[in-house]
Amino acid sequence: MSAFSERLVELRKTHGLSQAQAAKEISAAPRAYQNYEYGLVEPKLSTLIRIADFYGVSLDYLAGRTDTP
Repeated sequence: MSAFSERLVELRKTHGLSQAQAAKEISAAPRAYQNYEYGLVEPKLSTLIRIADFYGVSLDYLAGRTDTP
């Protein structure tokens, strides 16, 4: 699992959301969100920005480049 996938799972669980709920919040298909968490697909930049904004973290944090959200 990539740093991104691990962080995504951690953030979702910390916020008490299901994959379907998180997907809805970032305007993604539930299956796409699931694939992001499983590390099967990497989201495009516009989706990464929506994810970072929704969870209130930086893109560097999502990518595993920093441990500071």
